Amino acid sequence: MQHDMPKELRTLGADVRALRKARGLTLADLSASLGRSVGWLSQIERDISSPSIDDLRDLAGVLNVSVSSLFRVAAAAGEEGRIVRSDARRPLGSRKAGLVEALLSPDLTDDFEMVHSTFEAGAAMPDTITRPTQEVGYILSGQLDLWIGGTCYHLRPGDSFRIKGEPYRWANPYSTPCEAIWVIAPPVY
Repeated sequence: MQHDMPKELRTLGADVRALRKARGLTLADLSASLGRSVGWLSQIERDISSPSIDDLRDLAGVLNVSVSSLFRVAAAAGEEGRIVRSDARRPLGSRKAGLVEALLSPDLTDDFEMVHSTFEAGAAMPDTITRPTQEVGYILSGQLDLWIGGTCYHLRPGDSFRIKGEPYRWANPYSTPCEAIWVIAPPVY
């Protein structure tokens, strides 16, 4: 294993592996989608090789994540893999529909991920989606309308919710952003 790899890339491979598995892809599936060899992808996942910026773009595209979610801010000595400082959160998603998300978990290698979500004022998720996940959330501030299985719930600060593989969508038709903490299992970002 390469030991001179920058600290911020040491768990990139584990994140790629977690994302690949969360999408039900084998090494062969993902490498074929990328037009690369299984050996190349295996070396990326084991942090033996570092992908180029173009490779990261391709990986992000196939895994349906933002390129920025694959980059890390180096953790302080002794905190790597355990602590995520507020100024070192990795952005997630693409800001579609007025949603800004940041990863609160140190990486994607756990059985779940914890995400800070900000639903911008007036934003809405236009289409209902269903994910093969269990998700729980807690509203920190603002208000959010959340449809789960066709029923609309109006959420306020202190309210929490659970979605278990059900169709859902959200809207923030209010004049202030809504902030929430979500825990998603298995990781999807």
